[in-house]
Amino acid sequence: MSEQDVLARRFEEHRPHLRAVAYRMLGSLAEAEDAVQEAWFKLNRADSGDIGNLGGWLTTVVGRVCLDMLRSRTSRREDPLHDQDGQVRLPDPVISGPDGLDPEQEILLADSVGIALLVVLDTLAPAERLAFVLHDMFAVPFDEIATILDRTPAGTRQLASRARRRVQGAAPASDTSPARRRTVVDAFLSAARGGDFEALVALLDPDIVARSDGGALLPSLVRRGAAEVASQAITFARFAQSGYRVLVNGTPGVVAMAEGRPISVMSFTIQGDRITGLDFLTDPERLARLDLSALGEPGDLSNPGEPGSPSNLDDLDDLDG
Repeated sequence: MSEQDVLARRFEEHRPHLRAVAYRMLGSLAEAEDAVQEAWFKLNRADSGDIGNLGGWLTTVVGRVCLDMLRSRTSRREDPLHDQDGQVRLPDPVISGPDGLDPEQEILLADSVGIALLVVLDTLAPAERLAFVLHDMFAVPFDEIATILDRTPAGTRQLASRARRRVQGAAPASDTSPARRRTVVDAFLSAARGGDFEALVALLDPDIVARSDGGALLPSLVRRGAAEVASQAITFARFAQSGYRVLVNGTPGVVAMAEGRPISVMSFTIQGDRITGLDFLTDPERLARLDLSALGEPGDLSNPGEPGSPSNLDDLDDLDG
């Protein structure tokens, strides 16, 4: 085996970890792959014999590449998420069957990286995001992060601390078991398709925020408050003919279908027995790129009780939680 082959094999061993770093930094699966590939190019150009800790070296390289990509977004004035009524861009969801994640997804989503957390990370300044992601999520020392940012370790620590306060305030860790979250989601779907406004309001936190990302082809929406979100949910349920029970970034969610194609991915943020956040990805271009092969044939309503198969929304509450 050549020296290049050995280096390529060692790099592939680190690829899942590097994808996880880049996904947290960028919120985009495609851009995360680009960042990891750029790290491979940089490794090829470096003198690998001088690299003592390859995993640490690659992590900081991917962090630097992602930082440049985030700064490029800012220079083009592409706000990743508007928290006012207007254009919304949600992070890419990681979709899996209702029975659990595959091994690669488990690495990608370690530490419960849900849509709500990625939404908050998208609101951080690039340097804050890097400091928080590398230190708090991957235990990279502040002195190494400081080198990437061209700051002092103390200044880098302050960036991470500021980001941490924002994350903890806006995206607290769920305090509800997976089974209970599934029950809450099923109750929401049952009430929405049945047009039960009062039942929906009872499930929603009074300060709930619902976001819909329609991309360039559909209008994006931000709605606040239980009554307004309940009304929108009932309206939306009329358009969905069927739905897949799925995990969205490891937590219960739904892929809604119409005419054999996905029309939305719904992600729920739940605290206690209340839904505090609801995110809809309705962008046709991004939905068309979803890999639904593990979920059965779109539009096939046979075996509605089978895990992983699509089921009519009228039957969702009959499935096991």
